[in-house]
Amino acid sequence: MHPEHGLTIEAVQPGSPAEKTGLRSGDILLSANSRILRDPIDFTFYSADESLDITMKRDGKKMHIKYAKQEGEDFGVDFKPFKIMTCRNNCIFCFVKQLPKGLRKTLYVKDEDYRMSFLYGNYITLTNLTKEDKKRIVEQRLSPLYISVHTTSRELRNRLLGNAKAPDIMKELKFFTDHKIRINIQIVLCPEYNDGKELRQTLSNLQKFYPYVLSIAVVPVGLTSYRKHTIRPVERADAENAIAIMESFQKRLLKKHGNAVIYGADELYLKAGRPFPPLREYGDLHQIENGVGMIPLFLHQAKKLKVPKNLPRRKKFLTFTGQSFYPYLKKYVERLSEKENLLIDTVPVENQFFGGLVTVTGLLTGRDVIKAIIDRTDGYETILVPDVVLDSEDRFLDDVTLPDMEEALKIPVKKIPSEPDGLIKGIAES
Repeated sequence: MHPEHGLTIEAVQPGSPAEKTGLRSGDILLSANSRILRDPIDFTFYSADESLDITMKRDGKKMHIKYAKQEGEDFGVDFKPFKIMTCRNNCIFCFVKQLPKGLRKTLYVKDEDYRMSFLYGNYITLTNLTKEDKKRIVEQRLSPLYISVHTTSRELRNRLLGNAKAPDIMKELKFFTDHKIRINIQIVLCPEYNDGKELRQTLSNLQKFYPYVLSIAVVPVGLTSYRKHTIRPVERADAENAIAIMESFQKRLLKKHGNAVIYGADELYLKAGRPFPPLREYGDLHQIENGVGMIPLFLHQAKKLKVPKNLPRRKKFLTFTGQSFYPYLKKYVERLSEKENLLIDTVPVENQFFGGLVTVTGLLTGRDVIKAIIDRTDGYETILVPDVVLDSEDRFLDDVTLPDMEEALKIPVKKIPSEPDGLIKGIAES
């Protein structure tokens, strides 16, 4: 049970100021410097002063702790997770509603929480904010936020969101940018809804909020075989048209601000059969976790990577990836094999679970991976598993674990970073 107010300590870091003050797991922090604590963000904000005065509760009894902080010092407490605000929209392209039963429980949570947006880059629609929420965002400078806009037409946006009461997104964005809150925006491109003229008008409206709008990403709608709405996928012509519209803005923005501001997801260029823009044109890669600039960054890092001379050259390794990234990883692996004499092979995995329209690596299930490589493991000593397919507990989307995979394949498996040096690290540590 969580207290109505206050933060329950989950762990205290050894040797930290928190441990020195006598705090321990299970203690409830009620206030910091006379300000009530609702979540960890409050604690970070209200404990920024040099002196820290905490009111806490232990075994039902209130206590007070005072501590003189050193500049830049981490207090050293981990709190239990806060209850997440959920989404009340009914988006026609909602990915959560396209999920079958039997996956990790956390995948079915439709979060619409500005705190998660600030802390982790989760996308929100600004449809459930109260006046108090807005006031807090401005007061505590919870920035940047990640906002799903899709279109600036209120009527169309409300139809896409399945929420007739959703507020005017232009007014919401104006409020935050007027208060100097930075924002990253995504537009999920849905053919015959918010493409063409609608996309052009949306980009025209959104670019005016620069520089407080840091980036605008256009991302093809993600559709699984379990979808219920009759929305069609982004095809080559759709991608080409979207890129042409974006480029008409990018040229002007680059000339005016030295920043393209508007970016297409890697998948958009793959669908269009177009080369990626130069990495330098992606700016600060604000939305790389949204698949914007991920492949260009990988290619750039791979080109500059220096391979250590002391790596084992006789061991043979196998890795895998999604179908969209396979040509790029294959080329990189072939270069490592030819120039560095490293024995690595890679396998493209078809996403049978979600359907052929889902081609990214991060949405592969353990069962599909096992099916794809179970007959190809002979002669290999280790399977290198990119971390992008796993959660924080090293589980695939379908709850398959690394030990499960190892047992099924009868070969050691090892998690590696999904960057170019991930393969090198995996080989070096095997």
